[in-house]
Amino acid sequence: MSSINVSIKQMLVNVKSCTHCLAHLPHGVRPVLQVGARAKVLIAGQAPGSRVHASGTPFDDPSGARLRAWMGVDKDIFYDPEKVAILPMGFCYPGKGTSGDLPPRAECAVLWRAQLLAMMPNIELTLLVGRYAINWHLPELKKQSLTNTVKAWKNHWPHHLPIPHPSPRNNIWLTKNDWFEAEVIPPLQQRIQGLLA
Repeated sequence: MSSINVSIKQMLVNVKSCTHCLAHLPHGVRPVLQVGARAKVLIAGQAPGSRVHASGTPFDDPSGARLRAWMGVDKDIFYDPEKVAILPMGFCYPGKGTSGDLPPRAECAVLWRAQLLAMMPNIELTLLVGRYAINWHLPELKKQSLTNTVKAWKNHWPHHLPIPHPSPRNNIWLTKNDWFEAEVIPPLQQRIQGLLA
């Protein structure tokens, strides 16, 4: 077993036992993430929702079903940490706000993100799912709208792909922007196939 794998295992123990934000999490701590030293694809999401908090499985909800369809992968590939890493901006469910879930807690990125990313040197494609992940990974795009950021996806390809969140809450955006599934999804699936075949 390599030292990187041992380090990741120890880091996961540390992350899973983190209570740094406990006072701010109405449903308690339950970090949900998936990391592997040999992963080639990274999904940088936002934060677990209530269903994922309950199951402890990342993207175990309608958003995950749509994301897997966009990627063109089944659950066996999606949940193999040595192929696909899943590292949300916040690891625990932040609770409900007035218009959906609250933003991910910022502490996770400060405490853990750089360390975990350094332990996954084989990442070749990062899917930036939603505004919080885009802002962290591509901070120069903070002032751009999500639509304009996604429209300019080729500027960051083939290493990063900014995408809207696959939540059913974004059905209206996807309907208004049908170019996304027509133009972006085919090259995404081709790249995923090339990386994970």
